[in-house]
Amino acid sequence: MKKTILAIGAHPDDIDFTAAGSVAKWVEEGATAYYIVATDGSRGSEDPKMTHERLIAIREEEQKKAARILGVSDVFFLSHTDTELTPSEKLKEQIVRYIRKLKPDIVITLSPDLFFKPREDFDGYINHTDHRAISVAVMDCVFPLARDRLTFAHHEQEGLDPHKVKELLFMNLDTPEYVVDITKTFDKKLAALGAHKSQFTDYEALKKRQIARAERFGKERGYKYAENFTRIVLP
Repeated sequence: MKKTILAIGAHPDDIDFTAAGSVAKWVEEGATAYYIVATDGSRGSEDPKMTHERLIAIREEEQKKAARILGVSDVFFLSHTDTELTPSEKLKEQIVRYIRKLKPDIVITLSPDLFFKPREDFDGYINHTDHRAISVAVMDCVFPLARDRLTFAHHEQEGLDPHKVKELLFMNLDTPEYVVDITKTFDKKLAALGAHKSQFTDYEALKKRQIARAERFGKERGYKYAENFTRIVLP
């Protein structure tokens, strides 16, 4: 699988929660993977002694460590303020720039159709505002913005040509659709999640939820552990 994969999340840990097993699997099969993290993650702490500046540094290092575990080649941080992300022209221009630079075959991001939902493994779930913003922005960047030469035309002057992404995968945590066997890389996924120490106080509880979700998706296809996506193949 000599392909280039670009996974884009709103916060450090977004991709690892939902797609790390698949990313690690594809890297082992020969793919080259990159991460983009749109926000600085500066609001995600209950520690009364934590500061924005310190948390930004901590979360960047945690994400870099997780990426190394998975074999991700590089992580790019866009440094928008946590909880203030919008699908703005600035954000889209940044993402399109990386798409044109890295020329990914496959782009992975969060799902644009998830707003809120009761969940089996939570009492209730409201999708984070930044998650909603990044999903819409990435979808727009994949089609039509990155492919159209006259969109952000100054990129061409910098040597960045338009690029057509072949596949878009939305991280799908509910209905089984495009199910990926991550049995052989599930330990890497758990290790990558374990790198985000600032984001949990009970790793064993988190691990238990991840095992239950991976088993649920795996059961649909006869795998021990799996991740699930909505897959769009573009012409």
